[in-house]
Amino acid sequence: MNQSLESTVGRVLVIDDDAELCKLVARFLSAEGFRVETVRTSGQGIERALSAEHDLIVLDVMLPGMDGFEILRRLRAESSKPVLMLTARGDDLDRILGLEIGADDYLPKPFNPRELAARIRAILRRASASTSPQSSSTPVVVGNLEVNPSSRVARVGGDPLNLTTVEFDLLAKFVKSVGRVVGREELVKEVLGREFSPFDRSIDTHVCNLRKKVGPYGDGTERIKGVRGIGYLFAEPSQSHRE
Repeated sequence: MNQSLESTVGRVLVIDDDAELCKLVARFLSAEGFRVETVRTSGQGIERALSAEHDLIVLDVMLPGMDGFEILRRLRAESSKPVLMLTARGDDLDRILGLEIGADDYLPKPFNPRELAARIRAILRRASASTSPQSSSTPVVVGNLEVNPSSRVARVGGDPLNLTTVEFDLLAKFVKSVGRVVGREELVKEVLGREFSPFDRSIDTHVCNLRKKVGPYGDGTERIKGVRGIGYLFAEPSQSHRE
């Protein structure tokens, strides 16, 4: 059964075949001010996810028929809409795969509804900040990489990169910190919008995905380098790649 309530916080689509969980989540998020719609089949889920009527999608991995991963793949082919995946507790493979496909965040089941609301707010705050009129319209150029915070477009050698919301925010953070090591804790707090946990490797998966998309400099030097036990460094381009 679908539920739709007036909200000033955000429009959330929940795709999960668990009827009781849908009722619980819809009731709690609605009380928190969200407008919530729930669907329980993969077919209807992908249809509603592609409707562009929601600000964020909560998507369960274990759906009958078309699973959550396939829905995410189809959605990412057409949209960068924020997605929070619900995974089985302790199943790192599901979590990593979801992030690699393009999920913005994940939450293992069973979860505290307050944690779900907090994760949703963090994602929506990032999305809101990125489209704010205060966002700088001056592109940042590092070698042949150009990042425009205002339009949220990044290009390498003139070719646009297909980045998720988190990946773009990570890249924007890195290009502002070229040549400086940025700690994992700093990245988690500023990019994911939550407290750092040494057991949460989500930020590392997002950085890995971003590294693959931006690629190395022309001489083969990695742009994003891992600094063991600390975080990551966005390397300065060599003299031959500054122009």
